[in-house]
Amino acid sequence: MINGVGWADEFNKEPKISQKLINRIIFLLSKKGSLMVELPSLRDLLDAGVHFGHKTSRWYPKMAPYIFTSKSGVHVINLEKTAEKMAEAVAFIRKEAEAGKVMVFVGTKKQSGEIIKQAAIKCGMPYVNNRWLGGAITNFEMIKSAAKKLKKQKEELENEENSELNKSELSKMRKDAIRGEKFLGGLVGLERKPDILVLFDAHDETNALKEAIVANMPIVALVDTNANPELITYPIPANDDATKSVTLFANLFADVIIEARAKSAKVAVAK
Repeated sequence: MINGVGWADEFNKEPKISQKLINRIIFLLSKKGSLMVELPSLRDLLDAGVHFGHKTSRWYPKMAPYIFTSKSGVHVINLEKTAEKMAEAVAFIRKEAEAGKVMVFVGTKKQSGEIIKQAAIKCGMPYVNNRWLGGAITNFEMIKSAAKKLKKQKEELENEENSELNKSELSKMRKDAIRGEKFLGGLVGLERKPDILVLFDAHDETNALKEAIVANMPIVALVDTNANPELITYPIPANDDATKSVTLFANLFADVIIEARAKSAKVAVAK
């Protein structure tokens, strides 16, 4: 029982949202004009399992303000808090996308890597979905050089019938390109250091997080109950393990970026 209400009844009834929170979301989204991309409702968040946190024994105390309750040793995230923080993050992403800022999507968990990749490709943003390479932010020129090398290798292999390399050399290049694609594929074509880091797991992506902090780079991140929200510029309390949860946020961010860039392009044409 939770406050006298059965667990199933509490989380299967139609979610309600306070008028105060509705007004807050409207205010955040109206600062740069109305947003056509519809924010997920509390029911959408619930259906995606966004409210499920980690075991209570693994919690990070500073996540307390975002936790609704616990059940069977597992923390349950307060979805009203999620909705409020999501609105703040979306308003920021939209504003920065309109300004032409580059955001790198990072999510290297096995179950979410492909989700992150497809969302980033959809909105034309760089991504890292396998393993974060040290220096991707703090030593960007080195990463940029490696990505350019990978691009040349791919172009050479696409036209190998006209290549001056022999079969052995092409075979070695092919192996190098496959490995390079795994770690650098999402950064090919990136000419300047990203402006914003978008993390889909604030707990596990520690290397990317540390580099962004050192570089004073804004961070948008899903923050589960085992992570420190104070390290994140725009934390969104949410389940970072469930594929439905990750998919919901990845697609939301991508759609907002696409819309913001389209609006920015229309303004430029109008001028």
